[in-house]
Amino acid sequence: MRAGSRHALLLYRLTALVLIGLLACAQAAELTPLESQKIQYLIAAVEGLSGAEFVRNGTGYPAKEAANHLRLKLKNAGSRVRTAEDFIRNCASVSSVSGKPYQIRFSDGHVVTAEAFLRQKLTEFPEP
Repeated sequence: MRAGSRHALLLYRLTALVLIGLLACAQAAELTPLESQKIQYLIAAVEGLSGAEFVRNGTGYPAKEAANHLRLKLKNAGSRVRTAEDFIRNCASVSSVSGKPYQIRFSDGHVVTAEAFLRQKLTEFPEP
C-alpha cells in the first residue's frame, strides 16, 4: 500500500470515529433532566440501603459499592438509556457478564430482585 493511500485510509477512519463520537454524544444528550433525576433517585435508593447487600453474580456487595457499579454501568450504557425504565432494564437488573439477575439481600434475610426493588422505588419518586 502506498504512503498516500495509507494516509487517506487513516484520515477516513479518524473522520469516521469523530462522527461516531459526535452521534453518541448527541444521543446521550436525549436523557431529560427529569429522567436523570429519576435515575439518580434510584441509585441513591440502592446506596442508602442500610445493612443490605447487593448480590451480583453470587457475591454480595455493600450498598455504596453497588451504587458505584450502577453509576459505571449507566456511564457505559450511552444511548441505550434514555429513561429510568431503560436504566432499570439495561443497567440495574441483570449482570451483563453472566446474565444472572441482580438481587438485594436485606438484613432480615429476605431477598428481592434488584429489578423489583427499583421498579417499586420508581413508583415512589416524588414527581415535580
